Amino acid sequence: MFNGQPLAVFQPFIDTATGRIAGVEALARLRSDDGRLHSAGPLFSDPKTPPAALRRLDREIRRQALSRFHEAPSDWFLSLNISPRWISRLRPAQPLPSLKQLGHSGIDPARIVFEITELGGASSRLPGVVASYRQAGARIAIDDFGAGYSQLDRVLALQPDILKLDMRLFQQAARGGPSSEVVKALAQMAEKTGCWIIAEGVETEAELDFALECGARYVQGYLFAKPEEAFFSSQAFVKRFAQLRDHYVQQKLAERARLMTLRQQLGELMNSFKTWISAGEHAEQLPHPHAHPWLLRIYQCDRHGTQLASQIPAFYMQMAAQSAKG
Repeated sequence: MFNGQPLAVFQPFIDTATGRIAGVEALARLRSDDGRLHSAGPLFSDPKTPPAALRRLDREIRRQALSRFHEAPSDWFLSLNISPRWISRLRPAQPLPSLKQLGHSGIDPARIVFEITELGGASSRLPGVVASYRQAGARIAIDDFGAGYSQLDRVLALQPDILKLDMRLFQQAARGGPSSEVVKALAQMAEKTGCWIIAEGVETEAELDFALECGARYVQGYLFAKPEEAFFSSQAFVKRFAQLRDHYVQQKLAERARLMTLRQQLGELMNSFKTWISAGEHAEQLPHPHAHPWLLRIYQCDRHGTQLASQIPAFYMQMAAQSAKG
């Protein structure tokens, strides 16, 4: 049915507190005859792929992942993707296949995170399934958090342990703009509900910086590692992460120093204006702001913010024009 041999590969989660690998996500690949690996993701989004074949592929990847996870360090967790569309096909009293596989594997359920995907089309039976996972001792993650506001009610109802920020929204937000504040607000909301945040799709240093800005507990992405068949050492990325985190901290310290300097300069400028106002001088006698090259314009206003002076001294206008050219 599929053009290739199903294979489970693993992409690590980096703990932002230590830089160590805290766990891995199991992902599906197909190995072609020439040995190359291809993502199985397109098969799950292709309506022409028979559902029964997809279920078999899904369970085979999960079986391989659980079998291989015995080789991983004992303090790692394993994230397994679960699609709600399979749940609706189960009989009411039918045991969950994923829990049966987990039981056969001998893996401690406390090391397993069931990652719920496609929440927008969640089955009405999903809360009961989540309760079964929790009763077994596993944790729950919600994937693509922030992709749609209609998910918020389901997130609150399911009370997940982990939220994975939607990758496309996260990467867009990392570039700045209004979406940046939206993602930060979502992260703060998640933190207040006791959830840990995973930032996936971290591919650049700027995206890592933004993940740290959002308070992400774990990061995942090509900046550190692509999905691989073999497990990395727990310490594989500690040195690199420490360098990147230190660079982020130095940037924040420099930004704070710039703000403190700006506040000091503004205070000095305001004091010079107070002297000018107390002396009752005209606008032409305003002190020249040689020490403030970032200053573009000055407006004289009353206490309500209404502008009083209609004209600005010529040297301020000239300085504004020079700043615009520069």
